[in-house]
Amino acid sequence: MSDQPKKYVISTPGEPVIPFINWQGMQSLYLKEVNRFFKVHLQTIWGPAFTTLLYLVIFSVALGRGGREVMGHSFATFVAPGLIVMGMMNAAFANASFSLLAGKMQGTIIDYLMPPLSTGEMITALVGASVTRAVLVGAVLWLAMLFWPGVDVIPSHPFYMIWFGLMGALLLTLIGLLTSIWADKFDHNAMIQNFVVGPLSLLSGTFYSIDNLHGAVRAFSHANPFFYVISGFRFGFLGTTDSPIMVGAIGLFLLNVVLVLINYVLLERGWKIKS
Repeated sequence: MSDQPKKYVISTPGEPVIPFINWQGMQSLYLKEVNRFFKVHLQTIWGPAFTTLLYLVIFSVALGRGGREVMGHSFATFVAPGLIVMGMMNAAFANASFSLLAGKMQGTIIDYLMPPLSTGEMITALVGASVTRAVLVGAVLWLAMLFWPGVDVIPSHPFYMIWFGLMGALLLTLIGLLTSIWADKFDHNAMIQNFVVGPLSLLSGTFYSIDNLHGAVRAFSHANPFFYVISGFRFGFLGTTDSPIMVGAIGLFLLNVVLVLINYVLLERGWKIKS
């Protein structure tokens, strides 16, 4: 056993202890958020997956009888990819829209503001946790549909499936985070879910092809970013689409960049967070 005294390194005053990126801080916040939804996994993962599977059952029975086909595929196979990514998007929004809002409502928002995390690091951890939840919900749904009779969910273009799945989850995560910053009570959160996210999801072409639409309704579908997520993700499975794939891929990426910047600016200024 050495008798040499232990040496402690003391940083020079003014010299940052964390030189560039606080990886440990980001990891801690990420794990905190993941553990939060894992503690109630029946509600946050299995529940949404089960509800989405009920959509598949109901719409397959109601609209898929008689060998009905959409874009050359059975109705159940056509609907399945859209339901998977819709479940992912709803999970991402639910997770991201809760964290900061719950902190404001419960008086624990200081737990997000006091740690030595930059605005970018905090956004990265919060976004990472929400996307993780979305991926878990999507994986559960895919595995369930993989063994579902009459449904083919073997990806034909895995890259597009992954890209549009992540872009959709990221889109709803950033909208959810923006909602969490803006909202003062859970009613505000529910309002965005019921009057923005819900309608845009149901009118995104999940249950139909927009090639059958006309006029203003079809124009609205082309202006709906959720439509490009659904259509692009479906292309990853079926290899057929009713939207320009590259336009959707690039457009969703740029939209997410804009939403990241908006969230960054609002959090950096502490809008409705520090006041």
